[in-house]
Amino acid sequence: MSDQSAFDTDVWTLTRFVIETGRQAKGATGELTQLINAILTAIKAISSAVRKAGLAHLQGMAGSVNVTGDDVKKLDVLSNLLVINMLQASYGTCCMVSEENKDIIITPKDKRGKYVVCFDPLDGSSNIDCLASIGTIFAIYKRVTEGEPTEKDALQPGNNMVCAGYALYGSATLVALSTGAGLNFFMLDPAIGEFILTERNVKMKPKGKIYSVNEGYAKYFHPSINEYLKHKKYPEDGSSPYGARYVGSMVSDIHRTITYGGIFMYPANEKSPKGKLRLLYECNPIAFLIEQAGGLSTTGTQRILDVQPESLHQRVPFVAGSHDDVNEYLSFVQKYQ
Repeated sequence: MSDQSAFDTDVWTLTRFVIETGRQAKGATGELTQLINAILTAIKAISSAVRKAGLAHLQGMAGSVNVTGDDVKKLDVLSNLLVINMLQASYGTCCMVSEENKDIIITPKDKRGKYVVCFDPLDGSSNIDCLASIGTIFAIYKRVTEGEPTEKDALQPGNNMVCAGYALYGSATLVALSTGAGLNFFMLDPAIGEFILTERNVKMKPKGKIYSVNEGYAKYFHPSINEYLKHKKYPEDGSSPYGARYVGSMVSDIHRTITYGGIFMYPANEKSPKGKLRLLYECNPIAFLIEQAGGLSTTGTQRILDVQPESLHQRVPFVAGSHDDVNEYLSFVQKYQ
């Protein structure tokens, strides 16, 4: 006799969730729902490609370097094309910004909608060949100009975001999504090809026990950062030191930080005085999600979502995590000001 109890007959899929929340929004047209569904289709396809990368010879270099100086992998190219094509086919975008493209991507006139999407199609792709977790990050804004789309539509502060999310291709494929009313986690069920709601209104711990930073660059860090790290490793009050975890895939490190609490840091250093992570399609969407979960995100001097972008591939210092941990970090920064 088969056990029917494990099978949910009223399942909350991501599509259902987005439709339901969309219906509650004033003046909703369904265009955003359509757009998010297009992103999900691209994520499912990327997830499938990531899973069989080795077998399909998608590992290794594509033989070029992208606009931000990273070596481009074959999976990067594939993922970028998947996202661009799916978004343009959704009839919801007017323009896009991708980590892989130097200039803004203008949607053909006959397929244009009112939204702007900034995305990193495959974040952490330097980890592809060693099979560590990688991800996709995206931020959605409403356009602010009339007529032909311009860079001005994309250069909006994170405060204007209407939706953000990331996909994590790990031991399972997960999507973290927020439309500004809390953070929700969805897991891909390969049996039905749908993302299922697994955690609703996720909240971070106010304080964690983990710090995440590439300490190999400690030589180049500002003294305030090294003093903060020393405080985490050798607490003056005799409490337990923090654990250190660093994958090198931003999505992976951020997802762990949201799940367990703690702090993630990619500060400016002597080699990268403006920071390394990109504002539009890495820092802004992640900061939006962290804040939705009750955490904080900062450049060290300014809230990330308040930063006015000046260029498409602008870099900023980035520190995010549990509320108390980030405030403690800021107290060390202020000592040196």
